Amino acid sequence: VISILAFVAVFVVGIIFGKSIGHPIYVGLISLPLAFLIAFFLFTRFANTAAFASIEGQLGAGASVLMSIRRGFITTPAVNVSRNQDMVHRVSGKAGIILVGEGSQAVRALLQDERKKMERFLSGVPVTEVIVGDNPGQVSIRKLQKHLKKLPKKLNTAQLREVRARLRSVGGLNIPMPKGPMPTNLRMPRR
Repeated sequence: VISILAFVAVFVVGIIFGKSIGHPIYVGLISLPLAFLIAFFLFTRFANTAAFASIEGQLGAGASVLMSIRRGFITTPAVNVSRNQDMVHRVSGKAGIILVGEGSQAVRALLQDERKKMERFLSGVPVTEVIVGDNPGQVSIRKLQKHLKKLPKKLNTAQLREVRARLRSVGGLNIPMPKGPMPTNLRMPRR
């Protein structure tokens, strides 16, 4: 509704401006794409807000937000998971390695463990820890993308390429899970 109102408002303002300078059709044709652009911009902002609100508080919400970052970052979800479903996601970008933890306060131990692995495996690469949540010292789901993009850039393109090649060789967490959909009509063996 708001994006439609914005479209109409921009178009009407364009026509009024066109009448004031004596070219309502010409300025109206120019304001039409501008009105579409502003309407789509507002629509995507509202869609992102609704998407973040729907996944907030769910398990793996941080991973889905990290995977939706468009460019500059590569995310490996759930590289470290505890029994209480606390998880650590690994993100590589120009800021170095960013470890994003989500879950209870016990996720700090998982972050420290993963940080030690990364510092041993990729010496000299900066490792940053971020915890997703609403408590003080944590980053909310809504601000996670903006927070990662604001981190200072410490790696150049060649260094980043080397870091990503090394991380690709390590891979993520190998959980013994069957590939594909889970079968529903399984029978237990009688032995």
